[in-house]
Amino acid sequence: MKVTALIPDELVNDVKHFAGGKNLTESLVIALEEWLSLKKIHSLNDQISKQPLQFSKDFSAAKAREVNRKR
Repeated sequence: MKVTALIPDELVNDVKHFAGGKNLTESLVIALEEWLSLKKIHSLNDQISKQPLQFSKDFSAAKAREVNRKR
């Protein structure tokens, strides 16, 4: 998608520096993907804090290790 946006030069320079892309477009894609990943993690953390994961009553670490070793 082609986009025209007015972005302050300092912000663009920081994004290029920290994202490390070959050009501005690649740097923006990297930055947006990282931002989106963080937002998804925050959303998942919010969901888990509202409804925490629970182990089943018959869970044991030994059983889990045995299942993983069979794979």
